[in-house]
Amino acid sequence: MTENTADHLKAYPPTAEFAAAANADASLYDRAAADRDAFWAEQANRLHWHEPFSRVLDWDDAPVARWFGDGKLNVAYNCVDRHVIDGHGDQVAIHWEGEPGDARAITYAQLLAEVSQAANYLTELGLRAGDRVAIYMPMIPEAIVSMLACARLGLTHSVVFAGFSPSALRQRIDDAAARLVITTDGQWRRGKAAPLKEAVDEALIGGSHSVEHVLVVRRTEIEVPWTEGRDLWWHDTVAGAGTEHEAQAFEAEHPLYILYTSGTTGKPKGILHTTGGYLTQVSYTHHNVFDHKPGQDVYWCTADIGWVTGHSYIVYGPLSNRTTQVVYEGTPNFPDEHRHWQIIEKYGVTIYYIAPTLVRTFMKWGREIPDAHDLSSIRVLGSVGEPINPEAWRWYREVIGANTAPIVDTWWQTETGAIMISPLPGVTTAKPGAAMTPVPGISAKVVDEEGNPVTLGETEANGYLVLDQPWPSMLRGIWGDMERYQATYWDRYGDKGWYFAGDGAKLDTDGDLWVLGRVDDVMNVSGHRISTAEVESALVGHSGVAEAAVVGASDDTTGQGIVAFVILTAEAKNTGQDLVAELKAEVSREISPIARPREIHIVPELPKTRSGKIMRRLLRDVAEGRELGDTSTLVDPNVFEAIRTQKTNW
Repeated sequence: MTENTADHLKAYPPTAEFAAAANADASLYDRAAADRDAFWAEQANRLHWHEPFSRVLDWDDAPVARWFGDGKLNVAYNCVDRHVIDGHGDQVAIHWEGEPGDARAITYAQLLAEVSQAANYLTELGLRAGDRVAIYMPMIPEAIVSMLACARLGLTHSVVFAGFSPSALRQRIDDAAARLVITTDGQWRRGKAAPLKEAVDEALIGGSHSVEHVLVVRRTEIEVPWTEGRDLWWHDTVAGAGTEHEAQAFEAEHPLYILYTSGTTGKPKGILHTTGGYLTQVSYTHHNVFDHKPGQDVYWCTADIGWVTGHSYIVYGPLSNRTTQVVYEGTPNFPDEHRHWQIIEKYGVTIYYIAPTLVRTFMKWGREIPDAHDLSSIRVLGSVGEPINPEAWRWYREVIGANTAPIVDTWWQTETGAIMISPLPGVTTAKPGAAMTPVPGISAKVVDEEGNPVTLGETEANGYLVLDQPWPSMLRGIWGDMERYQATYWDRYGDKGWYFAGDGAKLDTDGDLWVLGRVDDVMNVSGHRISTAEVESALVGHSGVAEAAVVGASDDTTGQGIVAFVILTAEAKNTGQDLVAELKAEVSREISPIARPREIHIVPELPKTRSGKIMRRLLRDVAEGRELGDTSTLVDPNVFEAIRTQKTNW
């Protein structure tokens, strides 16, 4: 290990043994720099193309790219069929672990049969390529089967996290005009069966929606309301369909999925990803960033399929690389805090990919818990969702990785589709907390407001992270709103044609990149992006609230915690802790328990500029206990005295 004097952090080079066997070496960077198009063509040709492409990139209609535009392929064929055809049908694709302790081992041959059954039944329902399907399911095998069946048929899926409320689900169904919803009767959460189908029914109240059928997997055996003619049991329909289905090829730019993410306006953005470029980059990054060896490694990404990490690094990236992986339905502390380590021991997990929030949670629980287990199978650790603080990075490596496993700290977004910035194990000398450098084939810069490069190593020279070259897995727009796509991602540096990521960043004296978190009004809570406007809207929806302002404040466990400041109406009946509890419950109900504020403070005024804009920057200073920044633009700088008088009640 070497000392990095610029950042007072040790750096961790790969061992010679790991480097000698690694999938990636330094030549990847050289090849990508020498001929970018040829490099991406090489990565695309790791896949099976029904009709080969002749052109790599068309950027004439920027900011909408066409990658491998004249080629044709089928995503499900690449993830399942070709492995069976190549003689690997008996390899386990998914070790599924249910929360109550039930388990299934699903081979690639079995996965192909189940995906074919689902594809045959969805065809029987009259669904055709280009139709949209909403998937609202917990982490069970049928969720992955549903995604692959949609991909097989050219149906564009919209997976909605099963923790979202009925109103959030309805919003996504309506925006995508989904014809079918696939769900479950309920889901297991800490030993209890919680209803899920009921939320779908509530979302579909009223006849103005596009949904024709609701396909229901029986998971918990709880009773569910039923609408004859609309609702269908999976076991009565899909399970009886034929197990043979021939995959058809689709154009590389055929829409694969829509995934909704928070925006600064409060209305979720439907991020659109297509087929060929997306699969190329998730497959390439999974192979090289995680150093995955087909048939040898057991890989576990602990994300949910409701988020992009689940799409890219549970379903499409790993399965395209013939991965044997663990998929776990439940929480890390049921029935107790040993559950993850027991699963790692049971299946011999070698690659473990989690969020920094979970690392910090494990730290709070104490190292004696993982120390009670044999974790020696682990050889690569991954981090995703938010910047990982150096203390958590070192604990993760020492306690979980036996001080030998390299950590790949990955930066990417729903919009980028795949990993963009990350160390490569076997190549990179990693620094705790640093994203390091873009992966080969990706180009990024850290610039100031005017687009000038920031100075290396100057802490005051923090800048904005931009992507200055198109990449294969990039989003192709916001569903139904290309003007918003242009304005959100491309207008800030429009004259240069750069994508603005919405994150702050800095470069250290070595030129390595450190991501500093969001600079817009989107909070990052446990790796989940939640807009301030969305939470404010839910708060103001309560009859007792006249106005609300929400900020993300530093949180030792979740990265950011949601802190709300509310002004009450004259008619507000409750004014104390009862109201605060009501408001927290209201946000949970309207959006998701993930969006539940950590703190809600009732205040007499909010700090505003002369133009009426709430100064969230200053509220963040208050929430984090800092001295206030510049208050010169406020209408009434004394408003903070009024806020501080409430502090004894916080």
